[in-house]
Amino acid sequence: MLPVVAGQRRLWLVFWRKKDRRRPARGTTDRHALVPIPLTGGVLSGQVRDQQGGALAGTEVSVMDPADRRAVHVETDPFGRFAASLMPGRYRVRVEAGGYQQVTDVVEVSWGEHADMGHIVLGEDPALRPPRPGVFVIDGDHSSVRFVARHIGMSKVYGRFNRFQGQIRIAEPFEESSVDVVIDAASVDTNVAARDTHLRSADFLDVERFPELRFSSVRFVAHGGNRWTVDGDLTLHGLTSDVSLDTTFLGTAEWNGDRVGAVATTQLHREHYTLNWQQTIAKGLPVVGSTIQIQLDVQAIRQS
Repeated sequence: MLPVVAGQRRLWLVFWRKKDRRRPARGTTDRHALVPIPLTGGVLSGQVRDQQGGALAGTEVSVMDPADRRAVHVETDPFGRFAASLMPGRYRVRVEAGGYQQVTDVVEVSWGEHADMGHIVLGEDPALRPPRPGVFVIDGDHSSVRFVARHIGMSKVYGRFNRFQGQIRIAEPFEESSVDVVIDAASVDTNVAARDTHLRSADFLDVERFPELRFSSVRFVAHGGNRWTVDGDLTLHGLTSDVSLDTTFLGTAEWNGDRVGAVATTQLHREHYTLNWQQTIAKGLPVVGSTIQIQLDVQAIRQS
């Protein structure tokens, strides 16, 4: 047997430690899975793509057991991938993303194994394609402009504007479409008369000096499927600031005319519009939060 010199011994220790680091973590059986495989179950994974091969981030993946109970609900990561640990058994996997047709498949998860669904391709949903070009007028009877604010950091106050009007111009290409909306500031309504009077005062909206809120879009940005960002300028309290609306297109329908629908959300900071009135309570807690959540639910009727 050849003697092991000090240098050789050090080399062997380095090699052994590298091998040891490649061992599966305690409580797992496979070091190659996207997540550790539990001793009592297996792992399910896959990657969701569109028909052009692009990864679909934020896709919802629901895994249902034989009793049709949801065992797992996850969203894909920025690369369209998902992974989940499951007990052994047969599962129904439902994959869905806005603007795409739902895909359902059945998979078997085995003990100590990695069930890879591979690439799951979602096709475009024809019902959610952008409408043909034209001008649409917002239907105030079937639309809403709502907001949510924090009160003393504990509860939420919900309100709305009851009077507004606007136009949506659909262009070709769709990215060149535009939206213009005018809101009557005095129509603010939180279902509490004293609070609404205060909101109309110079402390907040100052409706006598600034009777309208105006939004005009400058850009439509596609994010895949029926999800868009509508960038624009909001004029409120005499000041204009840029706003991005996270928008979901809901499709078209025929009912008393050709209609389109969409929902959108954004967040405003009161300080950007010099709505700086503030009162604090004990421990310096503000009575009204500095950020306001905006929720839009829009239905519009084709005019041309």
